[in-house]
Amino acid sequence: MSFGDPNPNNPYGQQPGQPPQGQPGYGYPQQAPQGVPPQGQQPGYGYPQQQPGVPPQGQPGYGYPQQPGGTLQANNGFINVAGLGTVELATMGRRLGARALDGVAYGILYAIFSAIGIAGLVGASKSLDDCNGMEYGTSAYNQCVSDAADASVGILAGFFGFIAVFALIALLYEWLMVSIWGATLGKMVLNVKVVKESTGQAPGLGAGFIRWIIPMVGSLFCGLGTLLVYLSPFFDNSGKLQGWHDRAGSTIVIKTK
Repeated sequence: MSFGDPNPNNPYGQQPGQPPQGQPGYGYPQQAPQGVPPQGQQPGYGYPQQQPGVPPQGQPGYGYPQQPGGTLQANNGFINVAGLGTVELATMGRRLGARALDGVAYGILYAIFSAIGIAGLVGASKSLDDCNGMEYGTSAYNQCVSDAADASVGILAGFFGFIAVFALIALLYEWLMVSIWGATLGKMVLNVKVVKESTGQAPGLGAGFIRWIIPMVGSLFCGLGTLLVYLSPFFDNSGKLQGWHDRAGSTIVIKTK
């Protein structure tokens, strides 16, 4: 009685029905590597199905670019912005329309201040004309001329004071409103908003001031520089419609509705 191979005539020492060790024989399917389902079997538990054209989970492979915030979506006017998701860029028509509405508001204020100053100058001129009916060189005549001159100086000082106030209002209107709320009245009317490209929030005082000062510096060149700054988004080849002032302030202009 032998305790070894049950079949002493088997030269390989294998059990019946098993291929020789290390030699995959006919009729003995090879075992697939670990983690791969056997051939001909549907992927079961532990073998997630792979969708065509989608990279494996957790493996951003070649040809599957990620979409961080601030990236364009197929360059079709939409952009991913942190904190906002996918938003639509404001068209140049909307932006220029908002600028035109703000210009109308500026014009109305300027016209009011100018009318006050001009009316004062006309009144001073009439006061000086009243002195012509008096005898030249008399104390009454001299007093009349002195009063008219004082009135003219006061009116001129008031007029230039109005201009200074107007400039201050323009500064605070554009700078503070865009910095804090991301929009002026014109932009609010046309659903346009300025946001930081990196955060999706209002620009803040620093970026808002940079964005405001660049067109103002351009106005020193007979207004031509300002016009070029406002038209510069047309020259942006990134597809984000960023003007020179937007790039300097790291902002983009989006549509809110």
